[in-house]
This record gives sequence, C-alpha cells and structure tokens, in this order.
Amino acid sequence: MNDLRIGIDVGGTNTDAVVVSPDGTVVDWHKTATTDDLFDGIDTALRKVLSTCGADAVRQVMLGTTHPVNAIIGRSGLARVGVLRVAAPATLSISPLASWPQDLADLVVGHVAIVRGGHEFQGDPLVDLDRDAIRRFALDCRDTVAAVAITGLNSPANPEHEQEALRIVTEVLGPDVPVTVGHEVGGLGLLERENSAVLNAALTRIGRTVVEGLEQSLARRGVGTDVYLTQNDGTLLAADEAVRRPVLTLGSGPTNSMRGAAFLSGLDDAIVMDVGGTSTDVGMLVGSFPRESAFAVEIGGVRTNYRMPDLLAVGLGGGSIVEPSEPVRVGPDSVGHRITTMARGFGGDVLTLTDVSAICGRTTVPQPDRCTDIDPATAASILAVSDERLRVLADRIKASRANLPLVAVGGGAHVVPDSIPGVTQVVRPPHGAVANAIGAAIAEASGTVDRTYRYDDSSRDDCLAQARRDAELEAVRAGADATAVRVTALTEVPLGYMPGRCARVQVKAVGPLLTVQDTPESAQQFA
Repeated sequence: MNDLRIGIDVGGTNTDAVVVSPDGTVVDWHKTATTDDLFDGIDTALRKVLSTCGADAVRQVMLGTTHPVNAIIGRSGLARVGVLRVAAPATLSISPLASWPQDLADLVVGHVAIVRGGHEFQGDPLVDLDRDAIRRFALDCRDTVAAVAITGLNSPANPEHEQEALRIVTEVLGPDVPVTVGHEVGGLGLLERENSAVLNAALTRIGRTVVEGLEQSLARRGVGTDVYLTQNDGTLLAADEAVRRPVLTLGSGPTNSMRGAAFLSGLDDAIVMDVGGTSTDVGMLVGSFPRESAFAVEIGGVRTNYRMPDLLAVGLGGGSIVEPSEPVRVGPDSVGHRITTMARGFGGDVLTLTDVSAICGRTTVPQPDRCTDIDPATAASILAVSDERLRVLADRIKASRANLPLVAVGGGAHVVPDSIPGVTQVVRPPHGAVANAIGAAIAEASGTVDRTYRYDDSSRDDCLAQARRDAELEAVRAGADATAVRVTALTEVPLGYMPGRCARVQVKAVGPLLTVQDTPESAQQFA
C-alpha cells in the first residue's frame, strides 16, 4: 500500500498523528504531549507512526494546528503591517482598526492610509483609483513593515482595484514583502474583511514557520510528499496557500475533531463534544460538516468574518484541576499536557477530573488507588457538577428542541456521561481519542463563493448556477477531483434595500483530493 495519508493535529495539550488508508481504515495512531517547540512533538508523533507504515508509503500529509490563533491571543510572533484601504472618499468617517484592542493594534500596525478607489456593490467603479497615493503609501512602508494588507470597497464583487494596488506595492517593496488582499481572505463587510486581511498579513511569518517546520520534520523522516493544512471549514489548503493565507487555519483544531467525529461515527447530523485536556468544544454537524457561525467571530478581540464553526467552549477537560471542598470547583485551571506527571493517578499531587473519572469507573487510565482520600460519593458529586455543565452546553448548541445523538471524542471523552437529557444516545466511536488527526487525514479540498448578485442582470437561476460553477472551479483549483466535486451548502440572502433584485449568495463545494489513480483528464472538466 503506497497511497497512505498522515493526519497531524497539534493541540494545547496533545499532538496526535494517524495513518489512514485510501478506504479510510486507521492503520496506526499515536498521541504525545505537545511540546514548547511544537515541532518536537510533531517529530515524535511522526517517528512513531512511520515505524508502522514506512516513509515511502505516504502520499499526503495534513496538519491542523492552533499555533496561529495562539499567536494572536498571546500577542507573540506577529509581523508589523502596513494597512492600505482603497475606499476613499466613501469610508473616511471610520478609520482602519478603530475597534481593535489597543495593545494588539500597537503591536501590529506600522503605517495606515486610505486612498481613493473601490467599487459599487454590483462591481462598477465608485471613483478612479489613486495610483500615486498607493505608491506614496508603499514608499512610506519601506523598511518599516514586514507585510502589507490591502482592502478595497466591495472587492468581492470586483477585485480590480485591490489587484492593481497589489501590483504597485509589490513593485515598490519587492516580492519578499508578503501582501494580503482582502477579497482572498474575507467575505462581505468592509471592516471585517479589512480586519481579516490585517490579521492574515500579521500571521504570514508564522504561517511560513509552521509549513517550513513541518516540511523539515518530514524531510528528516524521509517523507517527500504533498503537504496540506486544514482550514476553518474542515477542508484543505495546500502548503503554499497556507503560507499566503494562514488566517484561514485559525479554527482548524475543533473543526478537525468534528469532521473526524462525523467520519468515525457515520453520523451526518449530530452534536459533537470534543473534550481535551484543558477545554471542551461543542458544535453541531450538519451534513457531516460543522455548522458555520451565522455571526461575526472575534479572534483575540478583533471582529472578523471568516467561515468559522459555530462552537461553544468551556474550561473543562481531562486535566481540569478539581477542588473537592464545598462548593465543588472543576476547572478552568488545568494541568494540561503535564497530566501524566502532575495528576494524582499518575503519581503527582494534583487532583484532576481524570482522577475523579477513574474513581467513578469511567476510565481505567490513571490508578484510582492513589486517590484514596476521595470517597466514591464525593467523586460522584464532583462528576455531577461536570455533567451538568456539559448538559447545558449540549442543550445550548441545538437549533431546535429535537433530540439528537451526541458524539464524544477527544482524549478526555471519558468525562462525558453515557446519558444526557435531550440526547438520544452518546456515541463513543473507535479511535475517538484522535478524532482531530483523523479529521485532518480525511479532509477534502474546497472552493467557496460569497458574492452579491443582481438577478435583473440575467435571472435568479442563471446567477445561482454561475455561483455553483465558480465554487466548483475553486475546489478543483484547490486540488479536488473534478469528477467528484459536489456542492454542500448554498445560502441565499435577499438584499431588499438594493435595486435590481439583489441577493448575497454563498456557495461551498468540496471534493476528494486527486490521487495517483485519477486520470489527468478529470481536472479539465471545469477548465
């Protein structure tokens, strides 16, 4: 067998790796503690799984990591950015990054300018582009910024002014300064798209570090293969695209777990509860993909409009520190990846939720006889507090009162009770502890469209058909097999305040990656 995939997921507590065959069989897996240098943990996990399959058998490697989002939250490793808005005179009343937390803005922003340009909602030019002002902006950025973000008014409808600004800035600053254009990383909404572009520009250095570090780890193990990163919606970005658009990977961790849960359980519609060492993420599967948030998402205090999963999170996990005295306290503090040295059941002196779970018989991993000062009744009362918090999360994530199955995954899934009110059954699939890495390994390529259409220009049916074709073409360009691309979501929002029967149309198409068995002709279907 020489067409295996390796999926890797780097979380705050553990780094997981799995080897998956073309038919979806899990060949091998390994879980190791996440290290301060994340590539040490990746290298350890790779070494373990490659000892089973061999480097020559690996065709593709997929990585999901929390490193970029942690950089934003922790305010570390971010590049200084030149911010250019192509939208005067229409948007002068609100300055770029006005709503950002001051500490993050001070860290990231190098030089800011608003120049004439931009388009109407249907794509017609609003005013002529001020090329001289763009060139002056680029000259001011020279030797003062490490990256540039360009955002044009209504650029998803017509990106011409963004692309011309990109050409001028690159001409002045040279090709080594990465430039992000807003229409490639954000949807409709100027301020949110601008925020997304600036965050992406600030992360480009980190994105390159992650990809190059992974490629070096693979090279040390003799693996020469295609490398992908998983993005926020559960699909894949090629390594070079991940370097260019790292912001699209910010929500990959919980999304990988949900896709893995869908694959392992065989359920298309269900609640997913991913319990790690520090926290629990709860989301909804709709058609085997995470339900996307209908609201703008804040990352590190910055409002964005990425395609992000609709999640609820709580500081409760297997490593959560427990205070058994009244009132019982479970989390949010956690021993995290140090659970095997600090938890009571592993010989440490800290009582964790995993220790309590072992006392009550929900897991056999740690040794409960090291917690003899905690009687079963006290342990049961502690778990009752945890169970109630999980019940509330499961109830809140549902869009209706209908009962649904719940899939429990993650290394701490043992803390999820077997029965939860409002849940038809609790499913614990095989290999659920590494569902995140499995979700990365089975991920598909995708293409999306988020655009405003004026139906009076042709017809509603023609516009929707064009949106479908464009999304399918984007999926093929991302590496999907053209013969197997399918549309998984289409959302149509009428815009009654605009003339010409306008609507915002969002389409997502996905398809499996091309494999060695696929014919070259399949890629020509959408050419």
